Amino acid sequence: MSENITLKEEFNNICECFENYPLAKHSTFKIGGPAEYCAFPKTVGELCALLTIAKMNGVRARVFGGASNLLLSSQGVAGLVILTTKMKGISLENGCVRALAGTRLSELCNFAARESLCGAEFLFGIPGTVGGAVYMNAGAHGGEVSHILVESICYDTEKDEILTLTAEEHELAYRQSVFSKRPLIVLSSLFKLCKGEHAEIEAKMKALTEKRRQSQPLDMPSAGSVFKRPSAGFAGKYIEDAGLKGLRIGGAEVSRKHAGFIVNAGGATSQDVLELIEKTKEEVFRLFGVMLETEIMYIE
Repeated sequence: MSENITLKEEFNNICECFENYPLAKHSTFKIGGPAEYCAFPKTVGELCALLTIAKMNGVRARVFGGASNLLLSSQGVAGLVILTTKMKGISLENGCVRALAGTRLSELCNFAARESLCGAEFLFGIPGTVGGAVYMNAGAHGGEVSHILVESICYDTEKDEILTLTAEEHELAYRQSVFSKRPLIVLSSLFKLCKGEHAEIEAKMKALTEKRRQSQPLDMPSAGSVFKRPSAGFAGKYIEDAGLKGLRIGGAEVSRKHAGFIVNAGGATSQDVLELIEKTKEEVFRLFGVMLETEIMYIE
């Protein structure tokens, strides 16, 4: 980096970038302190260039989508946070659907519905992006990303090269993937869907939306399901049976509507949430001998 140009200016030469950006405004939990640097690339080229500049300057870079499954530290996040929500695009490709990593899942589902393509309806209503969904092998209502994924184009931050992963190479399992083992960033993914009836697809998405509205605390900030599904039973049922619905620490509360969610009831900090998670895990283990495992990721 030139002595006459700041790192922020280097990032800004690529795309829109801010210093001390308040992450709470981007998080579905409405929790998060300032990011040292926060950039919003619109293209694959811009995203890769940001990662290259950060690496050259010894700056830690993290890439997030909708931050819908994350708990961001209230103390802030050092280094460069790259948010892909402006990196959107969907197209048909050899009978499949290609979507850029920052594409909202609702946008992907609506596109598929317009094309009378079925198979992605289970993703409708999940407040995340394609990149995050592939990373976590997102799923709901019996469907998982692994059921429809064909391939992903990724950026290897270690080798500074773009490569294509087949579905098998993603090593997708329940809320797991190869991305926790290798320094890869999802740039776009290809999904295989099936021909269907437009009206039936729309009706199914509407029904799933209503089901979510009735069972989940969609009117309060959260990061979705806090815990993974145990080997036996359901996390929310264990938590409810432990009498923990409504348990509150600071501004964080175990949802009264669905015990598998922790909501921001007002002014919650990341520490409030972390303490509530630990308290919940301790009580469930004490009463039922079941050790819950968190699904949401804590970023600091």
